[in-house]
Amino acid sequence: MAKKNIKIPLLRKASKSFLWASMLLMVLSTIALFFYVRWLLEKEVEEELFSAEARIESALLAGQHPSSLAPIIEINEVDELKTAFTKDTVIFDPSQDEMELFRELSTYKSINSKSYKISVRVLVVETNQILWAIILSYMVIILLVFVFQFYLNKSNNKKIWNPFFHNLEQMKKFSLLSKEPLQLLDSEILEFSELNKEISQLTGKVRDDYENLKQYTEDVSHELQTPLAIIQAKIENIINGQSLTEIQFNQLASIQKDIQRLTQLNKRLALLTKLENHQFTHRASIDITDLIAQIISNFNEISTISLTFEKASNIMANMDPYLAEILCNNIISNAIKHSSHGKPINIESKNMVLSVYNYGATSIANPQQLFTRFYRENKEFKSTGLGLAIVKKICDLYGYDITYAYINGHHCFSIDFGSTTSTRKLSS
Repeated sequence: MAKKNIKIPLLRKASKSFLWASMLLMVLSTIALFFYVRWLLEKEVEEELFSAEARIESALLAGQHPSSLAPIIEINEVDELKTAFTKDTVIFDPSQDEMELFRELSTYKSINSKSYKISVRVLVVETNQILWAIILSYMVIILLVFVFQFYLNKSNNKKIWNPFFHNLEQMKKFSLLSKEPLQLLDSEILEFSELNKEISQLTGKVRDDYENLKQYTEDVSHELQTPLAIIQAKIENIINGQSLTEIQFNQLASIQKDIQRLTQLNKRLALLTKLENHQFTHRASIDITDLIAQIISNFNEISTISLTFEKASNIMANMDPYLAEILCNNIISNAIKHSSHGKPINIESKNMVLSVYNYGATSIANPQQLFTRFYRENKEFKSTGLGLAIVKKICDLYGYDITYAYINGHHCFSIDFGSTTSTRKLSS
């Protein structure tokens, strides 16, 4: 199963990147500052040690003998000269009554024919305190700067991107049925301004193409009705008015059926177009159970298949009465067409759900395509393949759920008239 990508708002993404980059820079700069300041302090301490040693050497050269001040200064005569060195040492400080860390410089000098070991020490505890004081001060300052920059950057980004978000909301509200142009917010940002221009041109072209296609579909549907009716009438006149051979009669009857199918196809395509264009805006409270009972009564008069209706509760729907009748007619006629061996069809209404059961030897091979236009599971049935597609469009229009299941040797189509949480708003 593919991992679902989590979508992050633009401003949050930009702020998150700024946050991580700033934190990384703050940590790295703090570490660099720590080692740099410590190196400066150690260098300063050693310069102080070398300076004190130089003053002592000058005093010895001048014949003066500076007195030792342990543990700060120690001057001792030695037998041999060695290499100068520096080191850290811990010495007991009686003034503080504790061990203290000192930085020590030990040099060996030959002065006035005598060899001396000069040791100079500096207390370094205070330098560590200064170091940490500098680091903490720096962290507080950089943190304050970071917080200020973060909110300033967020506020500035929000202001810059405001036209984009406004125009995005306008795009979400875009409707082909509305004649009003999009109210896009102009921006001083060149790319946003170009985007606005492209959006305006694109939506204008889409509206024009939609209107042209809509007009073309309506014109074709309207113009086809008259010639189809004329052809149908002429064929009926030929069948009724002349003596025909059996072959001619069968051919004309076949042509007549094809014309009837073409007429029905034309009407259903026109209906689908109107549904997609949201042209059915009238609504009324419809008792679906009463409508089903009337349709069943009509079908029982002309169909050899028995239809039974079990009404556990009434189903009330707020929809166009014409569409309600088409919805119920199509779902029942579909069951009649595909009921095997003339087995009875059972219809139930319960808890705002209308269910239609018809017998079938096997389940449908491609249930996911049932509501697709022109799909026919069995090619032997010469139907338009639009009945269930129209049912699905009507359900989608009002937010009703329609489902298919194969239960105990029966095909079951269920329409939930109570699932209106996703109802679409009809555009005026």
